[in-house]
Amino acid sequence: MLDLTLIAASGPVAHDVHHGRHLIGGRWCDSADGATFDRHSPSHGVLVSRSARGGTAEAEAAIAAARTAFDSGDWSRTTGKARAAVLLRVADLIEREAERIALFETLETGKPITQARGEVTGAADLWRYAAALARTLHGDSHNTLGADMLGVVLKEPIGVVSIITPWNFPFWILGQKLPFALAAGCTCVVKPSELTPTTTAMLGALLAEAGLPAGVVNIVLGHGQPVGATLARHPQVDMVTFTGSTGVGRAIAAAASATLKKVALELGGKNPQVIFADADLDEAADAVTFGVYFNAGECCNSGSRIIVHADVADALVDRVVALSRQVAFGDPLNPATQVGAIVSAAHQDKIDGYVRDAVAAGATLRLGGAPLRVEGLPGEFYQPTVVCGVTPDMPIAREEVFGPVLSVLTFRTPDEAVALANDCAYGLSAGVWSENVHTCLDFARRVQAGTVWTNTWMDGFPELTFGGVKQSGLGREIGPYGLEEFLEVKTVAMRVGRTRAPWVKTR
Repeated sequence: MLDLTLIAASGPVAHDVHHGRHLIGGRWCDSADGATFDRHSPSHGVLVSRSARGGTAEAEAAIAAARTAFDSGDWSRTTGKARAAVLLRVADLIEREAERIALFETLETGKPITQARGEVTGAADLWRYAAALARTLHGDSHNTLGADMLGVVLKEPIGVVSIITPWNFPFWILGQKLPFALAAGCTCVVKPSELTPTTTAMLGALLAEAGLPAGVVNIVLGHGQPVGATLARHPQVDMVTFTGSTGVGRAIAAAASATLKKVALELGGKNPQVIFADADLDEAADAVTFGVYFNAGECCNSGSRIIVHADVADALVDRVVALSRQVAFGDPLNPATQVGAIVSAAHQDKIDGYVRDAVAAGATLRLGGAPLRVEGLPGEFYQPTVVCGVTPDMPIAREEVFGPVLSVLTFRTPDEAVALANDCAYGLSAGVWSENVHTCLDFARRVQAGTVWTNTWMDGFPELTFGGVKQSGLGREIGPYGLEEFLEVKTVAMRVGRTRAPWVKTR
């Protein structure tokens, strides 16, 4: 018998199957060819949603609607006050519908219901923060160019934005993009993952109820081919923002390059936590345990790679293994569950493959390393897994496993720790644990990452901008810099009075 904390099925699932449709130009519609696709719960196996499967025609119609809405100026040239008022109403409506949204988020992703509730209400806070930015948006002026010149720098909405979101945090990540694009005055076409389309469609209804003009936000349900590809390459789209795998991000950047449109990419991560010998090992162990199992490890910020000083490695791993046994895996609909299901059987196999390959290459399993059966549930679950003896050349140390799997490496010197942390194609986030502030600051300045946490992991706030370096992406989300992504800068040079000297000398 496994010495783990498991939560069996609570009982039958009570829900209505959601029937998703496209939102184009303010109207809900099915696909022209009548095509649909189904999503079954990865934890419970039940049918969760049946959605219209969009094609090129639906994507192009949505882009045309967004283009018309932008060019009309009903949203792009309205006041910051008016935009903020709509965004604030959306936030209120999200909170009103939070329980229903969270239920479908849990059923389609397999994540715990308690976590889904937190993400939905947290998304409402993102909408409120974006509303505040809408009213404080401003450019610059230059009055030192001479008595006869005044320079003004304007910040204007970039135009039509394609938003392509992933399956692991469908509602939250949309909240990191859409309200900021709207605060800037952009119009949008949104394509959620085909694995998790429902909560995005639900948000569309709330946008209409909040009074957003028709065509400002359009939603097309379907697959990356052809919908996502069309949204990336279409000449009437001014910008595409995507969250997902680095491989798909490269394809989107390539498609967008034909029209040189702006691209913002939030991609993969292989995020290191470096634990120095003087760290508080109890606090570090708890944070490491949270970092690797949160969202079943299906998280770009997953703390899946720890780099521990050799003198304390055994002590830290012992603590992490003991805590891992106490983390509640099981039925996502039980509020006590902390880790739910893996998103699909194919992804489960991919996770298991990384673990088996590492063991074959000489790594050792301290815990887990196999699929997990949960009583009463037919879905995909994976055991909490800790892999020691990992070397930097192993794929499990370098590639994104995207599962509840922790890789443990060791170091002796600060330079070695930094080198190991940076020895990766990714640069999304990193962490450092030490009681010495100088050690933390030195690491924070030398590590190649968009976010660095010191003596904590994955604390986030709407005010703090998020994004990666290297192959973790381009651009930034949330915070004031997240708004800047959706703006173009325009310079206006104004001559005061009739002071310009003639270029042509008249006779």
